Amino acid sequence: MSGAPIKNIEKKLLSDNYYILNRVTFDYLMRSGEWVNQMREVYDRGDGAGILLYNKKKQTVILTKQFRMPTYLNGNEYGFLVEIAAGMLDKDNPEACVIRETEEEVGYRLKSVKKIYESYSSPGVMTEKMHFFIGEYTDDMKVNEGGGLESEHEDIEVLEIPFTNAVNMLNNGEIVDTRTIVLLQYAIIHKLLE
Repeated sequence: MSGAPIKNIEKKLLSDNYYILNRVTFDYLMRSGEWVNQMREVYDRGDGAGILLYNKKKQTVILTKQFRMPTYLNGNEYGFLVEIAAGMLDKDNPEACVIRETEEEVGYRLKSVKKIYESYSSPGVMTEKMHFFIGEYTDDMKVNEGGGLESEHEDIEVLEIPFTNAVNMLNNGEIVDTRTIVLLQYAIIHKLLE
């Protein structure tokens, strides 16, 4: 962070119930040359990784469906989202994380993955950086039914659907998860399933 136009950073812990929420005050140097004091609440939940799983032979993708309370509180009538398989790094490197999450959530043991992007999820309030991957799967990679970890109370429905259906779901607003949109658009732009 050297060279950033800030000084006098102070943090005050507001919550550490599940992740970390801090109030951060700092002095910021405006482009005009004036120093101003600013305050932000910053949520630190760690970094994550997600993957679009695709099968060229069958022209399918694997997505998940699960309940997301924050979306329910913000107008998602049923609270369910169709998403890519994803999870928090939990001290793993991004590749190991996405391979672990794929097996836990959808039941496939991947042989290889390809990293395509990194991006900040919501940089105005969160420290999280998301690592985006794609990975080809075949039927012989299936090792269990998926569904997530019982110990984490995950209740994940596995959806193997034709890629054209996923694109239609994206276009008609059935898929509203940003991570999933990014990876489906990547697949479209790069003609991943042609």
